[in-house]
Amino acid sequence: MRVHFIAIGGSAMHNLALALHAKGDVVSGSDDAIFEPSKTRLTQQGLLPEQEGWFPEKITSDIDAVILGMHAKGDNPELAKAKELGLKIYSYPEFIYEHSKNKTRVVIGGSHGKTTITSMILHVMHYHGVEVDYLVGAQLEGFDRMVNLTSENEFMLIEGDEYLSSALDLRPKFHLYQPNIALLSGIAWDHINVFPTFDNYVEQFRIFVDKIVNGGILIYNEEDAVINEIVENTKNPIRKLPYTTPEYSIDGGVTYLETPEGPMPLEVFGKHNLSNLSGAKWVCQNMGIDEEDFYEAIASFKGASKRLEKLCDNGSTVVFKDFAHSPSKVIATTEAVKMQYPNKKVIACLELHTYSSLNANFLSEYEGALAKADEAVVFYSLEALKIKRLDEISSEQMVNAFKKDNLVTYTNAADFRTYLDALDLDNTVLLFMSSGNYGGLDLNEFANNLIT
Repeated sequence: MRVHFIAIGGSAMHNLALALHAKGDVVSGSDDAIFEPSKTRLTQQGLLPEQEGWFPEKITSDIDAVILGMHAKGDNPELAKAKELGLKIYSYPEFIYEHSKNKTRVVIGGSHGKTTITSMILHVMHYHGVEVDYLVGAQLEGFDRMVNLTSENEFMLIEGDEYLSSALDLRPKFHLYQPNIALLSGIAWDHINVFPTFDNYVEQFRIFVDKIVNGGILIYNEEDAVINEIVENTKNPIRKLPYTTPEYSIDGGVTYLETPEGPMPLEVFGKHNLSNLSGAKWVCQNMGIDEEDFYEAIASFKGASKRLEKLCDNGSTVVFKDFAHSPSKVIATTEAVKMQYPNKKVIACLELHTYSSLNANFLSEYEGALAKADEAVVFYSLEALKIKRLDEISSEQMVNAFKKDNLVTYTNAADFRTYLDALDLDNTVLLFMSSGNYGGLDLNEFANNLIT
């Protein structure tokens, strides 16, 4: 099959391109900007476009499928040419469904935790030598790609993102997958540029539950009131399997999971991760892995990339980076770190740079989000506000929104770095939370300098 990607450089798109190339398909693509690590990974497989930009002449009648990324606009010249030629055009999730329509589709949904839960399931399957097709949102240890597609595997494990599919398809991605087995981890308002009210956002999860195939399975977090309401009111004839946070303890900086065989040490920590583990166990059991085998495998799970990833630990100072940026994720991550290190000072640094997080009307959602931190810093770029055409946010507005009196704010990357360099980090955990890079700060280099 010959496949062309419009916007091949995206995180998910380039991984799908690599997966199809590995499967033996002929892959081409275009993009107007490609960054690392996509650029290097595409180059290594001979898939990097020779020039950045859009080239309608690349679109020819012998192409079997065009895959349109969310980054591409509706007036994209390559898209126009594909329509003119009558080629089959897929959004990313449409193509994933087409590939997996004869497989058992396992879809992990929720506002938070879905990458970690998907990663946990993949780790367990990989540990026990069970091959599955998959689509996950983070690079995993032991896996070459974030996407794997085959013709022979029984299961397709999908991280079910609620964001929109493409410029032509404004449905949330996870509405297209029609799962046989689904999981919902929790619901907390996000993506307000697309879902302007909480009710509108919640409705997307109602639709997701209703799209589980008849007789399918929904595994859900019973501790989330919004999910409980959705589960109670769905008319879809499905099996409903609730899960809760399992019993655990913390001793000497190590989290122990209570199991039938006694306490078991884990590599991950935090109540939210224990809840994620509980959901992953139910999914694995419905994929043929018994409880004992699940525990054996999950003990070595170190976490997904950028999810409470430890950058350094010199005994006195510990540095973590985490992808958290929405209010619920910031709360969960900060609380987890403070519980794990109760005798250390916790300094939490949060970067706000998404449309939702920089919207003055959404800021109040962050009230109390950094309450567990001993010191807290919020970094945001005034230039980012201009680019997103949002109102400027003052330091006073940030402090009032977070309701934390000692909150410090920075809007300049150089000033923020000066602040970091002046910190006394003795007996301290420094936590960086962001889906960005603090205006160009190399966190790995910063952490390495603390060790040397």
